[in-house]
Amino acid sequence: MLSVKQELLTALANELEKIQPGAGSKAAFESPKVAAHGDFACTAAMQLAKPLKLNPRQLGEQLQSAMLAHPTYIQWVEGIDIAGPGFINIRLRPAAKQAIVREVLSAGASFGQQAPNNQRVLVEFVSANPTGPLHVGHGRQAALGDAICNLLATQGQQVYREFYYNDAGVQIGTLANSTQLRAKGFKPGDAEWPEAAYNGDYIQDIANDFLAQKTVKSDDREFTASGDVNDLDGMRQFAVAYLRHEQDLDLKAFDVKFDNYYLESSLYTSGKVDAAVQKLKDAGKTYEQDGALWLQSTDYGDDKDRVMRKGDGSYTYFVPDVAYHITKWERGFTRVVNIQGTDHHGTIARVRAGLQAAGVGIPQGYPDYVLHTMVRVMRGGEEVKISKRAGSYVTLRDLIEWTSKDAVRFFLLSRKPDTEYTFDVDLAIQKNNDNPVYYVQYAHARICSVLHTWADKDQGQVSSLQQVDLSPLDSPQAQALMLQLAKYPAMLSTAASDFAPHDVTFYLRDLAACYHSYYDAERILVDDQQVKQARLALVAATAQVLHNGLKVLGVSAPTKM
Repeated sequence: MLSVKQELLTALANELEKIQPGAGSKAAFESPKVAAHGDFACTAAMQLAKPLKLNPRQLGEQLQSAMLAHPTYIQWVEGIDIAGPGFINIRLRPAAKQAIVREVLSAGASFGQQAPNNQRVLVEFVSANPTGPLHVGHGRQAALGDAICNLLATQGQQVYREFYYNDAGVQIGTLANSTQLRAKGFKPGDAEWPEAAYNGDYIQDIANDFLAQKTVKSDDREFTASGDVNDLDGMRQFAVAYLRHEQDLDLKAFDVKFDNYYLESSLYTSGKVDAAVQKLKDAGKTYEQDGALWLQSTDYGDDKDRVMRKGDGSYTYFVPDVAYHITKWERGFTRVVNIQGTDHHGTIARVRAGLQAAGVGIPQGYPDYVLHTMVRVMRGGEEVKISKRAGSYVTLRDLIEWTSKDAVRFFLLSRKPDTEYTFDVDLAIQKNNDNPVYYVQYAHARICSVLHTWADKDQGQVSSLQQVDLSPLDSPQAQALMLQLAKYPAMLSTAASDFAPHDVTFYLRDLAACYHSYYDAERILVDDQQVKQARLALVAATAQVLHNGLKVLGVSAPTKM
């Protein structure tokens, strides 16, 4: 059907060119808002009517006549109607819709994907400071980042996943001090316990292992504890390695992998922060005032100039961000996407201003940002706010253990990133149609059960279904299902362009609904061999698209449930 659609668009473009040179670019199809109106809708007549000073409905009728006389439309189109002020509604012949089944089965796992285009893109996500376990907000970011990476990859882009973390600064100092206090026998509530210290039980675990002189290893570092309670620097390094290892376990449980871990401290030790500041000075975009160094960020749309270096000589937090993004550009990543919480909104203008002011060739609007809100967790009808392990928040691992990796991923991706989301633990473990991930996975498993029964009885193979006669697929439910399959590639493209993995969850729920409706309307394993094979081909194609879409989300497609 995709090839049919392209043939029809090409023919439409040719007819529009006859009406006005250059008008072929208006050739486009939309999905009618009401399915009964047709399979495709075209608004070209209304777009061209005003510049041509013609009545849009009359122009629509002119186009209707031309299209009905065109060989391509004669072959694939059953009827064309004019509605309202000039909407052109097109109804396809069943054979046009049936073509999608063969296209899906032929392409298999690559259905909907575009050819490699050599565009390299770096996606930075999670980037949690190594000061505690990953919380549910990190989980939303991990799900978003991984799914966005998968979406971009479907469009032929070379995707590089990067985790950036702050292994220096005040928070790391607080982590080391908290661990040392625990190692000395103090605990939250004691008079000696600072208000700013970290209170979770995990701090005691770190202290115990440090005193036991254990060795901890994460993806990017390894450290052996001295066991000396006064070795504050050693305790800092051990605590960071310990929590990096814990985060690795969290990410492994969530099936999220990174190509690189980038340390903020390396920007200082390598001189990249000082080099970035010097670039800004050399460009004449800084000034000294009140003992501080300022960036003229208002020259680039910021609401006020920003302090870069404070009076005590330390840099404000956006300065290493500027240096970090210059390194991304220098590494050849002309496109960069940052997945961050909405609390980072204020840093966007100043980071972009710094990159523009540095004069290294970085274009405006670099990098792209996807901002997400935090997540509320409900369990047993009440909001869950505290994890004993973390001390003040629900961890990602808590959520996975209460439900499943698949449920957490699907649920956290089921809304736009910047919308508030409440994760209902009770709903996530239900095995009924109210649970969206169960509903989609059950559709896949249901199809696999049908295909398995057929294979056992008739020794049939899915590969043999690519060439079967599809003409029996003419019922309203079958045609609706085929039309839904045909929407998958365009949906993927739009979702990738908009950084919108929630579009995939909506699509999969709609596809599962179409399949369940079809399954309830028509038996698949009937006696008539021609009808049976056509229906098997349709459901096998549906299973393939469900599998492909779930894979983009990082969710499994079970064959049994």
